[in-house]
Amino acid sequence: MTIQEAQEQVDAWIVKYGVRYFNELTNMVILTEEVGEVARIIARTYGEQSAGSVPGKEELADELADVLFVLICLANQTGIDLTGAFHKNLEKKTARDFDRHQQNDKLR
Repeated sequence: MTIQEAQEQVDAWIVKYGVRYFNELTNMVILTEEVGEVARIIARTYGEQSAGSVPGKEELADELADVLFVLICLANQTGIDLTGAFHKNLEKKTARDFDRHQQNDKLR
Protein backbone atom coordinates (compact mmCIF):
# COMPACT_ATOMS: atom_id res chain seq x y z
CA MET A 1 0.00 0.00 0.00
CA THR A 2 1.28 3.45 -0.86
CA ILE A 3 0.90 6.43 1.41
CA GLN A 4 -1.62 7.88 -1.06
CA GLU A 5 -3.64 4.64 -0.93
CA ALA A 6 -3.57 4.81 2.87
CA GLN A 7 -4.87 8.37 2.75
CA GLU A 8 -7.66 7.27 0.39
CA GLN A 9 -8.58 4.27 2.57
CA VAL A 10 -8.75 6.38 5.72
CA ASP A 11 -10.94 8.91 3.93
CA ALA A 12 -13.25 6.14 2.68
CA TRP A 13 -13.46 4.71 6.21
CA ILE A 14 -14.33 8.11 7.67
CA VAL A 15 -17.07 8.63 5.09
CA LYS A 16 -18.53 5.15 5.65
CA TYR A 17 -18.13 4.68 9.41
CA GLY A 18 -16.98 7.90 10.99
CA VAL A 19 -19.70 10.25 9.72
CA ARG A 20 -17.09 13.05 9.42
CA TYR A 21 -13.59 13.87 10.56
CA PHE A 22 -13.20 15.15 14.10
CA ASN A 23 -12.00 18.74 13.97
CA GLU A 24 -8.27 19.34 13.70
CA LEU A 25 -7.85 20.26 17.36
CA THR A 26 -9.64 17.12 18.51
CA ASN A 27 -7.51 14.99 16.18
CA MET A 28 -4.35 16.66 17.46
CA VAL A 29 -5.33 15.76 21.02
CA ILE A 30 -6.16 12.19 19.94
CA LEU A 31 -2.78 11.95 18.17
CA THR A 32 -1.04 13.09 21.34
CA GLU A 33 -2.94 10.48 23.34
CA GLU A 34 -2.00 7.72 20.90
CA VAL A 35 1.67 8.76 20.92
CA GLY A 36 1.50 8.59 24.73
CA GLU A 37 0.26 5.01 24.49
CA VAL A 38 3.22 4.15 22.26
CA ALA A 39 5.52 5.82 24.80
CA ARG A 40 4.01 3.78 27.63
CA ILE A 41 4.71 0.53 25.78
CA ILE A 42 8.25 1.57 24.84
CA ALA A 43 9.02 2.65 28.42
CA ARG A 44 7.89 -0.70 29.79
CA THR A 45 9.37 -2.86 27.06
CA TYR A 46 12.69 -1.18 26.30
CA GLY A 47 13.10 1.32 29.10
CA GLU A 48 13.62 1.00 32.80
CA GLN A 49 10.02 1.44 33.85
CA SER A 50 8.58 -1.67 35.45
CA ALA A 51 5.29 -3.15 34.42
CA GLY A 52 3.03 -5.89 35.72
CA SER A 53 3.08 -7.40 32.26
CA VAL A 54 5.19 -6.30 29.36
CA PRO A 55 3.12 -5.53 26.27
CA GLY A 56 3.91 -7.58 23.19
CA LYS A 57 4.76 -6.53 19.67
CA GLU A 58 1.11 -6.86 18.70
CA GLU A 59 0.15 -4.13 21.18
CA LEU A 60 2.96 -1.87 19.97
CA ALA A 61 1.96 -2.49 16.35
CA ASP A 62 -1.66 -1.65 17.16
CA GLU A 63 -0.74 1.61 18.89
CA LEU A 64 1.63 2.62 16.08
CA ALA A 65 -1.19 1.96 13.61
CA ASP A 66 -3.47 4.19 15.73
CA VAL A 67 -0.86 6.97 15.47
CA LEU A 68 -0.64 6.50 11.71
CA PHE A 69 -4.43 6.54 11.31
CA VAL A 70 -4.87 9.82 13.19
CA LEU A 71 -1.86 11.36 11.46
CA ILE A 72 -3.44 10.48 8.11
CA CYS A 73 -6.74 11.98 9.29
CA LEU A 74 -4.97 15.26 10.05
CA ALA A 75 -3.25 15.23 6.67
CA ASN A 76 -6.48 14.51 4.83
CA GLN A 77 -8.52 17.18 6.53
CA THR A 78 -5.83 19.83 6.05
CA GLY A 79 -5.19 18.93 2.41
CA ILE A 80 -1.67 17.56 2.86
CA ASP A 81 -0.29 15.05 0.36
CA LEU A 82 1.82 12.93 2.70
CA THR A 83 3.73 11.30 -0.16
CA GLY A 84 4.93 14.65 -1.45
CA ALA A 85 5.54 16.00 2.04
CA PHE A 86 7.57 12.91 2.98
CA HIS A 87 9.72 13.16 -0.15
CA LYS A 88 10.41 16.86 0.49
CA ASN A 89 11.22 16.13 4.12
CA LEU A 90 13.64 13.34 3.20
CA GLU A 91 15.37 15.63 0.70
CA LYS A 92 15.70 18.30 3.41
CA LYS A 93 17.17 15.80 5.87
CA THR A 94 19.57 14.45 3.25
CA ALA A 95 20.85 17.91 2.33
CA ARG A 96 21.19 18.93 5.97
CA ASP A 97 22.54 15.69 7.44
CA PHE A 98 24.42 14.07 4.55
CA ASP A 99 27.52 13.50 6.69
CA ARG A 100 26.42 14.67 10.14
CA HIS A 101 25.66 11.21 11.52
CA GLN A 102 28.83 9.64 10.12
CA GLN A 103 30.79 12.29 12.06
CA ASN A 104 28.97 11.54 15.34
CA ASP A 105 31.21 9.44 17.59
CA LYS A 106 28.21 8.65 19.79
CA LEU A 107 26.77 6.53 16.98
CA ARG A 108 29.84 4.30 16.68
